[in-house]
Amino acid sequence: MDPRTYWAEQLDEAHAFMQRLLAHPIREAREPMCSLTRLARDCGVRIDCPSGKKLGFLERTFWVRRSVAERLVAVAEAMLEHDRVLRVEDAWRSIDIQIQGAGCDFILDTVHRKVLWERRGEPPGIDLLMRRISVLTATTPKFANHTSGSAVDISVLRRNDGGDLDRGGPYLELSEKTPMASPFISEQAQRNRAWINETMGDHGFHAYPYEFWHYSFGDVDWAVLTGEERPAPYGPVDFSPETGAVIPVADERLLEPLLPRERVSEYLERAGRTSSGGP
Repeated sequence: MDPRTYWAEQLDEAHAFMQRLLAHPIREAREPMCSLTRLARDCGVRIDCPSGKKLGFLERTFWVRRSVAERLVAVAEAMLEHDRVLRVEDAWRSIDIQIQGAGCDFILDTVHRKVLWERRGEPPGIDLLMRRISVLTATTPKFANHTSGSAVDISVLRRNDGGDLDRGGPYLELSEKTPMASPFISEQAQRNRAWINETMGDHGFHAYPYEFWHYSFGDVDWAVLTGEERPAPYGPVDFSPETGAVIPVADERLLEPLLPRERVSEYLERAGRTSSGGP
């Protein structure tokens, strides 16, 4: 298959999937949040949690729901038995952090370049660009699973030398290699992805089909992927770091756009001026 066709079809499928997530109900269980780094340390299990900011400016927090943390510790133990180390790249995000990520230049520039490639150089309209962005970084709290404390972005390291286990690209690879089932990666990378999926799945996690690093448990993404008809128990929350008690995001905020259309419009205007030699 032509990689441009594959990229476009996969992202169209992902956008349709997002609409299913919007329709799935949430009944917040109010399960408290837990420090993953603290739990792993207390259990004597190695989980790699990088200290630097993501993309150089986004704060990383390693808090998740208690059940999610316990499952991740079990995943890490299972991986260590195979001389692999679980690396959690990102966990809970506040809505403010999600907003910063959705509208940052890295996302806008990367997705814009790929859509130009997809369209063989023809500039995209704002609607298409916003649809593509919404698939690769959640632009609505309802399906921004990181804000629920239920999702993690992961890498897997080789225990002997600390290098990345080959998955066909690094964390935040945004290309035709990004979908989990991409045919544009090596057979070894495909096997590694399958092994990680199996290991995560053994402990209840489900992979987001359109990014090879994103896994979740208990949110609308997980519920739809597993065929769970009951409301998802985890929705977007804030929380108290002192107690772990969650504060659910108000229902009226669940569908608020995290990426204003005006921001994307301004970006496209600036990109058009640049490409035409303007100021």
